[in-house]
Amino acid sequence: MVIPVHDVNPARRTPWVTYALIAANVLVFLTMPGGAGAATGESHLAQLCHLHAFLDHYAAVPQELIHHQLPRLVPTGDVGIGAGGPGCVVGPPGYDKSPPLSVLTAMFLHGGWLHLLGNMLFLLIFGNNIEDRLGHVRFTLFYVACGYAASYGFALVNADSTDPLIGASGAIAGVLGAYLVLFPKVRVWVLVPFLVFLPLRLPAWLVLGFWFVLQAVYSSGEGLTEAGTVAYAAHIVGFLAGMLLAWPLRAGTPPPPEPRGLLWGRRARPGQ
Repeated sequence: MVIPVHDVNPARRTPWVTYALIAANVLVFLTMPGGAGAATGESHLAQLCHLHAFLDHYAAVPQELIHHQLPRLVPTGDVGIGAGGPGCVVGPPGYDKSPPLSVLTAMFLHGGWLHLLGNMLFLLIFGNNIEDRLGHVRFTLFYVACGYAASYGFALVNADSTDPLIGASGAIAGVLGAYLVLFPKVRVWVLVPFLVFLPLRLPAWLVLGFWFVLQAVYSSGEGLTEAGTVAYAAHIVGFLAGMLLAWPLRAGTPPPPEPRGLLWGRRARPGQ
């Protein structure tokens, strides 16, 4: 997959909401149990039990979203010794969980540094121009709406799943879908792994279209042996939701002043 680095599409105003979302995602990740690594001195099992309890409380669960069936027993965060050895203690939840609200909280949770940094990179590169086009308030509503569409869309096709759904990927996929609709001809600097990382400047329609095709392939289970560990269906729904919401603004979006054609080699280097 190509790695986006920068788009040649200057924004007219500071994307404060995009910056705030990035800061909030990083801050939440650092405060999650085990989010910053094993620097707390806890054992791996203790961290795992705390993380499971945290996710059961704040992550979105498809079965809860569709059927509103909350589990009677959840991890408490404590470690106990049972017949099979040490493990996580379960008990009645000591909190009231709102499944619809859990979609919002889950949008700020990530499963690791790679998950977090990958999402934030895409949000930083493509979010500023969508915020510039929509305005701060409308962009905030747009981002949340795409996140909800992605989560509920995934839940509809996985209604009996009890696996936690976390990450900003669905909302950011909506940003990518809107970018494809509003700025298809903008040039995007990407790194293409071909023996070494080859810098290219490609049109957004090619970069984002290729990204969407990959999500569709992975969602079908083809080309990736562990496709079930990532909610690719949520990416697809979020992307389509972003395209749909941005479509009415397409006619009024000015085209970017970019030359045509693909650049490669020395001509593709930044500043050339």
